[in-house]
Amino acid sequence: MFGLLFLFFQRIFLSSFFLSHFRGMDLQWIVEGLQAGIQEMTWLEAIAVFFGLASVFYSMKENILVFPTGIVSTLIYVWICLQVKLYADMGINAYYFIMSIYGWYIWSRPKAGEVKVPVTWLDRKGIIASFSLFLGSYAVLYFVLATFTDSDVPYWDSFTTSSAFVGMWLMAKKKVENWIAWIVTDLVSVPLYMYKGLLLTSFQFLVFTILAILGLMAWIKSAKLQIANA
Repeated sequence: MFGLLFLFFQRIFLSSFFLSHFRGMDLQWIVEGLQAGIQEMTWLEAIAVFFGLASVFYSMKENILVFPTGIVSTLIYVWICLQVKLYADMGINAYYFIMSIYGWYIWSRPKAGEVKVPVTWLDRKGIIASFSLFLGSYAVLYFVLATFTDSDVPYWDSFTTSSAFVGMWLMAKKKVENWIAWIVTDLVSVPLYMYKGLLLTSFQFLVFTILAILGLMAWIKSAKLQIANA
């Protein structure tokens, strides 16, 4: 089911919106954009990028430091997203902050006899809940953005926010499938932030995509070990 969902999101990623805005880009344009982004980067964005990358790295390693590093990054991005009118992404970063506290609590309290909270797969009920969370949050976010804000990308701002809702919720519960949600979120965020002129942040999401793929492989291995040792 998640494989089909991933293919569906890939098709969306290559839709007319992205093709119309990014047709004609070449490697030189991207390199020049990154150079300009670094030159224009504020110290706040630099700190947010650093702690964001650290957070994903620690998540891959199942290290509880994923949460304090993530908290620093998300609080800064609340402000950054407000400045560039990515209102849904501003909200998701506030949500990340809350879920980081929740996940920190869950991960720090393994059951008796366990060294740490184990990585597990979603059951049927969890899959349905994840789809419901995505569809419900997307519908609400799109309505709010299209009706009450001046967002020029309500479809895609809502999309990345909704998939990230699912990713953060599943990560806090230490479910393998959280990485699939993050891969989808990161893939769409790369061109979205590039379109908004935040090229360094766009590059960060490209790195996030690679780390999320590695994280998925690492957590699949960890889940298999849990099953084998059960």
